[in-house]
Amino acid sequence: MTEEVLVVGAGPVGLTMATELARYRVPVRVIEKAAARSETSKALVIWSRTLELIDRMGCADTFVSAGFRAVAANVVAGGAQIGRIALDTVDSPYPYALMLPQCETERLMELQLSAHGVRVERQVELIGFAQAPDQVSARLRHVDGREETVETPWLIGCDGAHSAVRHGLGVPFEGETLPSSWFLADVRLTGVPTPPDELAIYWHADGVLALFPISPGRYRIVADIGSAPPGSPQSDPTLEEIQGVLDARGPGDIQGSEPLWLSRFTINERKVADYRAGRVFLVGDAAHIHSPAGGQGMNTGMQDAFNLAWKLALAIRRLAAPEPLLGSYSAERSEVGRKVLADAGNLTRLAMIRGRLEQGLRNRIGSLVFGLAPVRRAMSNTMAELSIGYPKSPLTATHGPRLAGPAAGARTPVRTPGAPVGAGDAPRFALCAQATLDSAALIARHGDLLSPEIRAPLEKDGVWLVRPDGYVAATAAQGDWARIGAYLDRIAGASAGTAG
Repeated sequence: MTEEVLVVGAGPVGLTMATELARYRVPVRVIEKAAARSETSKALVIWSRTLELIDRMGCADTFVSAGFRAVAANVVAGGAQIGRIALDTVDSPYPYALMLPQCETERLMELQLSAHGVRVERQVELIGFAQAPDQVSARLRHVDGREETVETPWLIGCDGAHSAVRHGLGVPFEGETLPSSWFLADVRLTGVPTPPDELAIYWHADGVLALFPISPGRYRIVADIGSAPPGSPQSDPTLEEIQGVLDARGPGDIQGSEPLWLSRFTINERKVADYRAGRVFLVGDAAHIHSPAGGQGMNTGMQDAFNLAWKLALAIRRLAAPEPLLGSYSAERSEVGRKVLADAGNLTRLAMIRGRLEQGLRNRIGSLVFGLAPVRRAMSNTMAELSIGYPKSPLTATHGPRLAGPAAGARTPVRTPGAPVGAGDAPRFALCAQATLDSAALIARHGDLLSPEIRAPLEKDGVWLVRPDGYVAATAAQGDWARIGAYLDRIAGASAGTAG
């Protein structure tokens, strides 16, 4: 059996998965059925939390330099602005939405992967697989028709909404297709009244119109255009159709030109119940798809990959016991997927409300809600994905002391010591505390799991144990090293020889 983890799919999610494994010195093989990277913008936004995790890779600056920063989102109804959600106030090193076409995200992530000595094998298709207790036997087909059987310890499906891995598992992809048709267009616009680095969302009697800045003068347009029975043909819109929607729902002076991409689509809301089946994992759209409202899809998938990679790396390298690490992946990310699916669906339905009375009520309530500062902060953090946490995870030590800093399961912006890391490093937990002889002894005892560098406490009189992905694993009162030690003992377990 090869020691290589097999990643199926080389979109943003599969590339993130493979790059994270490779930088943790886990042998990985990436296959992709398509002949080349995506050439269109597709998923457009990278949110603050995803950028924080990309920063741990050591390449966030490259992504930021290639993208365009959007600092706010405006909601307009009845010709008046009823809300503005500021992103430049969120508590992150990246207080903005980074607008970066998916084709560029893939290009940059593939460059990062190649820096670790791994290349994507294109025009290679997964045609079947079977699980055994200690391996997965996968059948691959190459472009010349040659078939290959690969035995891998772990199979990871990052192959999108039509996932061959998910189909191979035979698990239900439960949900529905919304009976509405939408179009998107990447075009040049003039006459947009909002600042060029802000999103504009128009709630109109005919439907919603959303404008996302891609670069100065160029925008992504998204709008719903009526009902679409399942299976009905979906021809691409014309620039004339798009201009008609801009004229009807916009402020009246917006002109579109120079289209780069025009497409029509329907919205699916679907999710698997469990992201893991034995030695097979589902990641990204292979596990969940939902409305594009909020731009959460690609980010959620990439964060699935970040979540799984450090856990799998610790288990494969026998630095920690496989459980509860690997079991926590689905427990954590399935709940995130459920909430993202629900929130995106609710936003979509809110924007699509029909009827003059219902729309007027929505607009009045929306104006009141957007006027509340706590609500705006909560919405900003939700959009930026900074509110994601794992308080109910099997990896979260509950019933800790009440401290002034972040609770167990919450995100912390503290970068784990040693990150960004090189290819020769392993994932490490970090201690945020006052250094003592007892803390040094704990680091000596758990050198495989703990960074040797202790960071300053997040608040006074406390100890925070931070996971490799920046979430608080456990808290303790100052000097209570036994509580932190017990947590690390549980994670280490009988790790030697158990990863398979």
